[in-house]
Amino acid sequence: MEPNKNVTVIPARKRVGNTVTAEAKPKLRVAAYCRVSTDSDEQASSYEVQVEHYTQFIQKNPEWELAGIFADDGISGTNTRKREEFNRMIEECMAGKIDMIITKSISRFARNTLDCLKYIRELKEKNIPVFFEKENINTMDSKGEVLLTIMASLAQQESQSLSQNIKLGLQYRFQNGEVRVNHSRFLGYTKDEKGNLIIEPAEAEVVKRIYREYLEGASLLQIGRGLEADGILTGAGKTKWRPETLRKILQNEKYMGDALLQKTYTVDFLNKKRVQNNGIVPQYYVENSHEAIIPRDLYMQVQEEMIRRANLHSGASRKKRVYSSKYALSSIVYCPKCGEIYRRIAWNNRGKHSTVWRCCTRVEHGPGKCDAPTIQESELQAAVVKAINLALGNRDGMMEVLQENIETVIRQEDETSAEGINAKLEELQKELLRLANSNKDYNSVADEIDRLRELKQKALTESAEREGMKKRIAEMQEFLNSQTTEILEYDEQLVRRLIEKVTVYEERFEVEFKFGTKVDVER
Repeated sequence: MEPNKNVTVIPARKRVGNTVTAEAKPKLRVAAYCRVSTDSDEQASSYEVQVEHYTQFIQKNPEWELAGIFADDGISGTNTRKREEFNRMIEECMAGKIDMIITKSISRFARNTLDCLKYIRELKEKNIPVFFEKENINTMDSKGEVLLTIMASLAQQESQSLSQNIKLGLQYRFQNGEVRVNHSRFLGYTKDEKGNLIIEPAEAEVVKRIYREYLEGASLLQIGRGLEADGILTGAGKTKWRPETLRKILQNEKYMGDALLQKTYTVDFLNKKRVQNNGIVPQYYVENSHEAIIPRDLYMQVQEEMIRRANLHSGASRKKRVYSSKYALSSIVYCPKCGEIYRRIAWNNRGKHSTVWRCCTRVEHGPGKCDAPTIQESELQAAVVKAINLALGNRDGMMEVLQENIETVIRQEDETSAEGINAKLEELQKELLRLANSNKDYNSVADEIDRLRELKQKALTESAEREGMKKRIAEMQEFLNSQTTEILEYDEQLVRRLIEKVTVYEERFEVEFKFGTKVDVER
């Protein structure tokens, strides 16, 4: 007969503490985690108070010993990636150097539920509790994780609410035309004591140089190389000028004194991810928000030139051509037979080396497609010089034509104006804000604003074209008045300034000047 078994349950006397090392620990090694959200003086004092509080709090308990105060100052709590001290504390826990963590509240520990629970569970696996003073929660208690999940969700909602409040504050400032720009990487501008954009003269000269050289025909690559050769740094302080950096400068409306606000927006308040705003949230366009570096008409001329270069086509098939700025005659010499441009080619004809210009159709498909003549570069350049000299020889006639062209431009100015569009836009903007703030449908008003903005953009572009024409006419007048003798040799810069197009015929060249007049030169 087997004896009755008497089983006595000995309750576990679980000691809170790190299980990474098994040796007995006479005292709990307790660490504290502190965090404040901004860099303001008020929050900085809060940070100092927290450090002092936890140092005394841990040292007063005879069963505890201080394992460190881990404090992140001025860093957002919506995720843990940038919180260096927090991450260092977790690493020390995993290395067996900390037995317990104390922190003020869940929102100080984490505002992201997933992050919070992830770290709490990792610590629980090592038998390391986290005690939240404000909520009076110990993560090793039976109800700890349930309460923790609820509280962490509330903390996440608090962070989301804060993010929404910041967005509303920004939109209010946008509606009032208040421009906020990160000026530390913004070439040409800095800020005054009130936070307003003001011109930084030395950098502004660099911006003006970029716009000027672009209109003179230089490519983005050429402009960048010139800036690098002169030791000029980018807005970010880098020595390398990339074409994309220059393109953004040439397209940035702030250089003409305007500001388009909310170009990007935050799609996730937790990871702060920002994306391009393609109409998902409102944008605000503020005219004359600050002092301009580039005159409005010059800015619009650059936009016109960028569009022209991006849409170079030639021939009956309207084949896309890449803009070349290496030579003044690139992309302006045309074949009348097929409409293609002429290309500069290093030619080797039976051992004889020369530089010629040939129709692209003939180069790519042979004389069967187009039998346009091949032109020696010296002949083409001589024809352009002769055309310029013919204009000089007919100075009085040219001056008369130029005056007629100026009068035509002035008449066009009187016929089209953006002022009426501006007045209507101003009314519609007020109506849009009223409807949006009343949570009413504003789609029809927004559509009309878009239509009027396109009309205004067209009017501004046409105005820029007229200003460009006036400038070209003025340059020609100045040239005719100042040049008392014939041009003796070909000049690349002069051709860029004066010549619009050269058409190669069998018996002649037709040279068109930038102010509209054409001259025939016999071959």
